[in-house]
Amino acid sequence: MRVSFNRVASRTAVESARSTLAALTVSVGTAGLAAAAARPGLLALVDQHAAAVRDSLDGDRRPLTAATLAGYAEGVREAALEHGWTPPRGPVDWSEPEWPLARLVAVCALARSLDRS
Repeated sequence: MRVSFNRVASRTAVESARSTLAALTVSVGTAGLAAAAARPGLLALVDQHAAAVRDSLDGDRRPLTAATLAGYAEGVREAALEHGWTPPRGPVDWSEPEWPLARLVAVCALARSLDRS
């Protein structure tokens, strides 16, 4: 049986995107989403960021995918690092999360919604 290169490359890209989103969820998403569930203000902030991400990725016209969300998250992370942001290495004060952290948690929330559809 022959498998076309495009199918293999496509499968690998999807697996890579899912791996990126899983790592993001482990690093900030699980704790951030749990904190948001307990803090209405944080939940509203994450929802606002999720809406902005959806708008940025044209999510109203095209369905969001793991690949688009992973690429977006990588871009946010890289830009934030270039501007001096450092990812949290310990407990996070979720009462006032930094912009990149809130945005990345929002990406995790959107990724979670993909898994449920």
